[in-house]
Amino acid sequence: MFAAAIFLNKGVSLCHGACAEVDSDTEAVAGKGFKLGCISCKMRPEVEASATVDWYFKAKGEADFAHIYNYDEEGQHIVDERFEERVDWSGSKQSNDIQDASIYLFNVTFNDSGTYRCFFHRLLTYEFYEYQTVVSKLVHLTVVAKATRGTASIVSEVMMYVSIIGLQAWLYIEMVYCYRKISAAGEEALRESANAEYLAIASESKDNCGVQVAE
Repeated sequence: MFAAAIFLNKGVSLCHGACAEVDSDTEAVAGKGFKLGCISCKMRPEVEASATVDWYFKAKGEADFAHIYNYDEEGQHIVDERFEERVDWSGSKQSNDIQDASIYLFNVTFNDSGTYRCFFHRLLTYEFYEYQTVVSKLVHLTVVAKATRGTASIVSEVMMYVSIIGLQAWLYIEMVYCYRKISAAGEEALRESANAEYLAIASESKDNCGVQVAE
């Protein structure tokens, strides 16, 4: 039982360290909220680490990125006044080992269209030394007046309907096949039953004839 408990604890630790890098959505609707996704997974989840995050923004038509946001062990800091009271942390909670550096943008405007870049400044702590890495991610954001459906979404929906129709057709064919098979088996059973009854009657008649002859 003790060994099982150790194994279970190790399993929980591994699950806790699980991470999957998912690309951010790239289309926001004006006047709505939007999550700017940014995820960077550690290659070795068992290694202790801490990280700070910086976000930069380059509007359409601008040449340079502007520092707009910072997040560290003390919390969030909005650097650019254009995003004052419009940005909130939506990443890793209650941990300095940040792997999800997503932020949430309130009341999106058309001026928010452009390219966003997030930087992970991660410090990996090994037994005898420390190692610092920097990882960056880009999000190209387009702000629209009304949500549009992308080609991938339309194709996915069409394929779903095709799959449903195909499944229904397959079920219908299976039902017809099973019905015919059951019907054939029933007819065969009836024929065998009739033959058995005929043979029984014939045998009984033969026995009766034999008794009469003997008398």
